[in-house]
Amino acid sequence: MFRQIRDDINSVFARDPAARNWFEVLTTYPGLHALLFHRANHWLWNKGLKWLARWLSTWARWFTGIEIHPGAKIGQRFFIDHGMGIVIGETAQIGDDVTLYHGVTLGGTSWNKGKRHPTLENNVIVGAGAKILGPFTVGEGAKVGSNAVVTKEVPAGATVVGIPGRIVLRSQPDNYTDEEFDVDPERRAAAQKRFGFDAYGISQEMPDPVAKSIRGLLDHMHAQDQRMGEICRALHRLDSSFREEDMPELNEEDLAEDGDICAICGLDEIGRRPDKASGDK
Repeated sequence: MFRQIRDDINSVFARDPAARNWFEVLTTYPGLHALLFHRANHWLWNKGLKWLARWLSTWARWFTGIEIHPGAKIGQRFFIDHGMGIVIGETAQIGDDVTLYHGVTLGGTSWNKGKRHPTLENNVIVGAGAKILGPFTVGEGAKVGSNAVVTKEVPAGATVVGIPGRIVLRSQPDNYTDEEFDVDPERRAAAQKRFGFDAYGISQEMPDPVAKSIRGLLDHMHAQDQRMGEICRALHRLDSSFREEDMPELNEEDLAEDGDICAICGLDEIGRRPDKASGDK
């Protein structure tokens, strides 16, 4: 029992940088208070003292703003951040190292008895205001975005956002890798800046399918640029006079970075003559 309480307190330190010491956590964290109440209430529920368990859980809701049915099963190192407005139903099951933020609902969509609330496997993170409704499983390591409404099963490692919830990131790798295209992250960032692409103001870690697709296109263009440079050098080795005539001056900012225009053949990195406005190769 004491070991479980110690693990619950340590989980606060592991996931909340604002936590300073044990006394502060024990006295000021409503998420921890609600969890400790639930540990006792769940024990009473399993011993058949169901009314007492419900009565104490009602007091816990008044004190903490968090409603956890004493019948819910909660694993080790469960962490509730802020906590106000969280609702966890009777048949909900929560694995180890799960994190919930304020306003989360683990609810049911049926009035029938039996399993009607979701199961969250280990290491799941559920963002503020999210609603997970129904007797399905959210797989291990999955993430549910803030204010998402999830009504069907979520595979392990996936990220779900939106209303209704849709999967925007899976644990499976993409069809290509950075190594396959020899992607230079600094060059990718420069290309994004040059073309005015900033991933809609989000970081690369944020799962946005459109941003991810555009990054893939930029990576593919980078690979084509490299291949075209190799072709230019090969042509020069075959004919040293290739494209030696004078070329009009160009504004390189409109085309590419410094060095992206081939000094040997006068072609840019996608094979166009700079004096051809139409882009004919």
